[in-house]
Amino acid sequence: MMKTIYSKYDKTKIGELPRVLFEGRMVVVITESEAQKAVDYLLSQPLLGVDTETRPSFRKGHVNKVALLQVATHDICFLFRLNQLGMSPSIKRLLENTTVPKIGLSWHDDLRMLAALGDFQPGNFIDLQHHVREIGVEDLSLQKLYANFFGQKISKRERLTNWEADILRDKQKQYAATDAWACVMLYEELLRLKQTGDYELIKITDDVQTDTTQER
Repeated sequence: MMKTIYSKYDKTKIGELPRVLFEGRMVVVITESEAQKAVDYLLSQPLLGVDTETRPSFRKGHVNKVALLQVATHDICFLFRLNQLGMSPSIKRLLENTTVPKIGLSWHDDLRMLAALGDFQPGNFIDLQHHVREIGVEDLSLQKLYANFFGQKISKRERLTNWEADILRDKQKQYAATDAWACVMLYEELLRLKQTGDYELIKITDDVQTDTTQER
């Protein structure tokens, strides 16, 4: 069955969609020894979804350091507490690896925040925003993209919570893991659609759906 996707997704429809959550295993990483084992495992995988979280600042001009690096496969997500680990040797090894693709969204901002923890040379980072543009999708947020491609809602309720807390709440961990895992799902679906052409793009102009469709 051909998939219908939109050049622009109506944000008002997202609230009506069923919620999606990462249902795999979540592992919090605090020490360098734990990070070494986690990175060894992650670099044996074919593809990784990656995202970061930062404690929100409500003071003008003040930005906190990135507190969490979440890295997911289909069924496991490692949550690296960067506010405790910093740019450890294993974190640097993961970020600099050029073999395993690391899929994310708007990498420029994340890489800048990570670089504030320590110098590293980014290796094999893939930005979903570039790939969705290639098939005519203009939306760039993870929530809109997932709704567009899968008809499910990623809740952003936990985004502005304290990512430097001594212990992360279960809802925080699941939120962070879902964002990283969703990058894997979107990238694989984009590759499938590009290879098969099994989609119909509906072009939206000025938030109004037109009758003009493009089959690929």
